[in-house]
Amino acid sequence: MARLAGVSTATVSRTLSRPEKVGAATRARVMQAVAATGYRLNAAARDLRQRRARAITLLAPNLANTYFSRIVAAVQEVAGAAGLRVQLLDSQVESDRLGPVGSDGRTDGILLLDGGLDPEIVRGWTVPVVMVCEWMDALGLPCVGTDNVAAMGLAVDHLADLGHRRIAWIGGPPGNVLSAARAEGFTAAMTRRGLPLRDRDRLTGDFTMASGACAAHLWAATPERATAIACASDESALGFISECDRMGLACPRDVSVAGFDDIDFSERFIPPLTTVHQPRAALGRRAAEQLIAALESGEPPPAGRQILPSRLVVRGSTRAV
Repeated sequence: MARLAGVSTATVSRTLSRPEKVGAATRARVMQAVAATGYRLNAAARDLRQRRARAITLLAPNLANTYFSRIVAAVQEVAGAAGLRVQLLDSQVESDRLGPVGSDGRTDGILLLDGGLDPEIVRGWTVPVVMVCEWMDALGLPCVGTDNVAAMGLAVDHLADLGHRRIAWIGGPPGNVLSAARAEGFTAAMTRRGLPLRDRDRLTGDFTMASGACAAHLWAATPERATAIACASDESALGFISECDRMGLACPRDVSVAGFDDIDFSERFIPPLTTVHQPRAALGRRAAEQLIAALESGEPPPAGRQILPSRLVVRGSTRAV
């Protein structure tokens, strides 16, 4: 076929795999030769020669967390349209596989949702990496996420606008970049609104329902307890509300509660949860598109953060004082 087109075999290969790199006239000659010979591209053989796995890996902490569901679905949709498989890997469950995953030839690229991973592990990977939601300042990897500081301010402003002056905080796990950003947003908004920041109103959490339930008991035992709670995650908020119900306290009658993430269950909870909506499907889709574009171009994905907008969804868990 190369002889028929009057070009080298390398040019034929380049035309079939990356036609945008070949001139129009040469491309036309090669495609005419393809049609004349009835040649069919053996994708499997090509991928083996190029050492491509035709797969990307989505690596997240605790894949059982419902927050990741829409991100995973969006990534699978985009990857499937590009002819790629998606391999799911839980960084908490399969920690022994994290080092080899980006250098053993079994994946072409990684979508990383765990900003707490050891940077040295990530530095050892030889495939393109795009971070989703979380980030690693030390590595400067490209990231698709939201402005967690400003988004948390939306929840505090809503509670303040309802007349709440004592607002408590249920944070996330120590050392987590999202925990730090959302705590920063809470503190900044409280200061901006001239609201008191009391140490007793800062309750420990870890993004789970169990931590929200524990925080409910601490809040209930606090003198002059807060009339509203801002939570770093929906699961913490739901755990707080359900435990209050067990103690005979009702939301929002006795306390208003706002969450963060807008997981699917939040809308169906009783009461439905006021929360900051994270565009999870859009985050997964944008990150997958960026990674796949890098794989197709052979160029590293552009550095920097892409910030997608968040918004507050007001439901039945908050009311005026």
